[in-house]
Amino acid sequence: MKTKNIIWIIALILVIVLIGVIGYGYYKKLTMEVKNPIATMEVENFGTIKIELYPELAPQTVANFVTLANRGFYDGLTFHRVVKDFMIQGGDKNGDGSGSASISDLKDDGEDKEYTIKGEFIANGVKNNKLKFDEGVIGMARSDYTAYAPTLAEESYNSGSSQFFIMTKSNTALDGYYTSFGKVIEGLDVVHKIEEIEVKAKTNEDGSESTDSEVSTPVNPPKITSIKVETFGIDYGMPETLEPFDYMSWLYTQYGIDPSTMVQ
Repeated sequence: MKTKNIIWIIALILVIVLIGVIGYGYYKKLTMEVKNPIATMEVENFGTIKIELYPELAPQTVANFVTLANRGFYDGLTFHRVVKDFMIQGGDKNGDGSGSASISDLKDDGEDKEYTIKGEFIANGVKNNKLKFDEGVIGMARSDYTAYAPTLAEESYNSGSSQFFIMTKSNTALDGYYTSFGKVIEGLDVVHKIEEIEVKAKTNEDGSESTDSEVSTPVNPPKITSIKVETFGIDYGMPETLEPFDYMSWLYTQYGIDPSTMVQ
């Protein structure tokens, strides 16, 4: 009889301990503050910019940015496009707005092949990202093929890769059409200092000045010394990559030309 009672007492104690452990786990989960990742950007001769990223609004974009940044992709790149009262843009390894990241930039065993990611904004079916493009908000740059054909909206929306821009002034025209994924929390004065640098018109391959009305190419492009992201122990994983849209092949097919027959 005594043995039975002892077994019951031990079992009761184990149940109480188990309930306590489970209860503590739920309590910890409910009360634990989950910190958003913080990106620290050092810009040579300008200063430090700190950006809070919002993975709950744009998980693929944040995962992409965090991975590229912490693997050193952005270190040494420049702000290649600066438009006063609008934004400053960087993240292009070619330095002229034409470059993208490759799979090999995301992981060691990745292919040396360019990629894009899904645009996380309302026009592209992502309804919960309603972060407006106010001053200090960081967004993902992308191409706009709809200027050539209105039917190429999806290809345009999903064309972002590594290039980003930081707003120097609010612009509602971008809301819902580009991925906003964070905001400057320190160093907005640095962003505005960069905004004030001298710019010139882009030069064409033949050396002539571009007829593009936007004068936005820095005379001395500000250099991003480094971008590192503190994730506070959270693994945001790898972004889901997409095949980049091949505009030239699409254009050839519009004229009934087989792209594979064209000399590259």
